Amino acid sequence: MAYLSTQPYRGTRDFYPEDKRIQNYIFRTWRTVAERFGYEDYNAPMLEPFELFAVKSGQDLVNEETYQFTDRGGRNVVIRPEMTPSVSRMVAARRQELAYPVRWYSVANFMRYDRPQRGREREFWQLNVDMFGVETLDAEAEIITMADQIMKAFGATSKMYTIKVNSRKLINFVMTEYLGLDVIQSSLMIKLFDKKEKITHEEFRDRAADIFDEDKAKEGLKRIANLLSAKSMSDLPKELLESSAVKDVQMLFTLLREHGVANAVFDISLMRGFDYYTGAVFEVFDNHPENRRSMFGGGRYDGLVGLFGVDPVPTVGMAPGATTMEDFLRSHDLLPKQQSTTEVYLVVLGGALKGAQKLAMRLRDEGVNVEVDITGRKLDKQIKTAVKKKIPFMLFIGEKELDEEIYPLKDVANESEQKLSLERIVVAVKDYRDGDEL
Repeated sequence: MAYLSTQPYRGTRDFYPEDKRIQNYIFRTWRTVAERFGYEDYNAPMLEPFELFAVKSGQDLVNEETYQFTDRGGRNVVIRPEMTPSVSRMVAARRQELAYPVRWYSVANFMRYDRPQRGREREFWQLNVDMFGVETLDAEAEIITMADQIMKAFGATSKMYTIKVNSRKLINFVMTEYLGLDVIQSSLMIKLFDKKEKITHEEFRDRAADIFDEDKAKEGLKRIANLLSAKSMSDLPKELLESSAVKDVQMLFTLLREHGVANAVFDISLMRGFDYYTGAVFEVFDNHPENRRSMFGGGRYDGLVGLFGVDPVPTVGMAPGATTMEDFLRSHDLLPKQQSTTEVYLVVLGGALKGAQKLAMRLRDEGVNVEVDITGRKLDKQIKTAVKKKIPFMLFIGEKELDEEIYPLKDVANESEQKLSLERIVVAVKDYRDGDEL
């Protein structure tokens, strides 16, 4: 007979306990930072109507990357590829009842039919953070500041990453006024800029030339070269410096400096691929030489809530991904040592199982996570199991220990052993837990 494969579906991954510990560490850090900024947790359905994403997410995402199918009721549905349309729908549904500004976050999983590669999977988890109801640049400044604080919460220094900032208002001005492109040409050029780092310089130049009208290609390429050579906003062509879009970005950088964000830089080539962005956009880049890439980003999208037949609501959001965050932490050696969530392994000696089970229940009542060895195996095999599971403490229970109510507690890491009462065991484990959390 043919055996089933032990491999997960291509582009997804299994999370064994040691993997889940790392994922949970990332999730806990995200939640902690988001809640410190006053954001509240929410979630939305895994399945959504196809048209919810068809309107604004971009044709590449909708036509090529969504998992879509017809359900048994004849409805065309998709497994959510992102959260932004869903949270916009939720805000529109209760627009009159909500207290603004709305500050929401979620940690959820998504699926895209994409080519699996480093940092990109078909099933992925990400933090989604959105603020609804603020028109001013203070909203962008808060979201970008939170992105900076998330990185620092993981132990990163400012030299390890760069926050690149641009504006879709400025991009649109560049495309139409500076490069002289029509709507269709502008859309094509924006998508090309978005792929600039993934193709060769020659391919970028040739494809850009093809977008221009034939008689404007030479001058257009020259203007693009001028744009891309700008290392700061002051290096931009004079025609752009006088625009209101540039002044908005300059104001945003002033706010970021006031918020203590020291490593934000202007990048005229930053586009962000989704069609729904309307204002400032940003991306956080890893500076490690072996992992130079965009990790996550976000920006302003003021139009999505209005698509549901209500007045538009100004919105800014971002979405850090768990996979790219884990790659960043590994590259910079920032992952803390992960222990088992089980704190004490009860090694049972002789016929003491019944008493060991009662002791375990008393420890659990005190908030200690306990696993009891119920196998009846020899002492050395029980000890090997505790070590292999990376459980920090072993507690040895025999008839003598139960009679005296004094139990040998071994700290696995430093191989020290103490004989303690139940109350002292609880204190020792909680002290260890508190020190680990710090």
